[in-house]
Amino acid sequence: MAPHSDSAPVDPSTTTVGFVGLGIMGLPMATNLLDAGYRVVGYNRSPDPVETLVDRGGEAGESPADTAERADVVITCLPDSPDVTTVVLGEGDEDAPVVDGLSAGTTLVDTSTISPTVTERVAAELDEMGVSMLDAPISGGEEGAIEGSLSIMVGGDADTLDATRPVLDVMGATVTHCGPSGAGQVTKACNQIVVACTNVAVSEALVFAEKAGADLDAVVSAISGGAAGCWTLDNRASRMIRGNFEAGFFADYQYKDLRIATDAGEAFGAPMPATELSHELYKSMVENGMGRDDNSGVMQVVELLAGTEARVESDD
Repeated sequence: MAPHSDSAPVDPSTTTVGFVGLGIMGLPMATNLLDAGYRVVGYNRSPDPVETLVDRGGEAGESPADTAERADVVITCLPDSPDVTTVVLGEGDEDAPVVDGLSAGTTLVDTSTISPTVTERVAAELDEMGVSMLDAPISGGEEGAIEGSLSIMVGGDADTLDATRPVLDVMGATVTHCGPSGAGQVTKACNQIVVACTNVAVSEALVFAEKAGADLDAVVSAISGGAAGCWTLDNRASRMIRGNFEAGFFADYQYKDLRIATDAGEAFGAPMPATELSHELYKSMVENGMGRDDNSGVMQVVELLAGTEARVESDD
């Protein structure tokens, strides 16, 4: 698809960003844009995040369409594929979808994690209106959203990305062009495969260490510095062994993302034995009422299987 937006990079002093979806990730992302000097109009189905954004200097959108109509760049951060087609295209029960407020030359950046095929369809429909779309799913959890250090994986036209990059650079430390429309979502699926399988592996290791009578803090410290070193060991393991599963990224969302990955694996004929197992463990989390825990909380399922908890005394 050819880009429809001006090829000149956006200027914070003259650019309004419409932000639809002010959840655990979206609100800090929108706040960072405010801090960078952008005018931000925000919309969320529940009002509290919008009120928080307004308190910090943003403006409230009356609907997705109103938010889009007032913006030069529209960002969506929504839970799943049906939410994107409903809120953006109006498929479903959305009375004033984003598409009703878009005009030729506007760019829509979808930071949701959804199906690559859905992304391609939405992008094609917007392209017919003269609207450019980038699929730009994010990784880094709530901490990354707050700190503006997200990894952003972008699919879509390279010129459109170049023009929009100043906006994305505010929210992410790494912004990578992965290919044409849908490529960002494929890359995010790869990311979630590695994240989930790593969480499961770390969980198994910690429960094994507990069963064997090892010092859990010492185990975490020792293996973090070797070939097993990873983000989960550095940022989650210490909390995991203290039973702290306060969400940085909901297990519900991890489960959903793994469903997207396994469905895509089926469509493309890619074998996913470890991903399928991780998918089942996250399903067990959700079915046991743990869906709003952090995705590292998959350790609790391994603990249930082992009949023990891998815990040390809290430092509090």
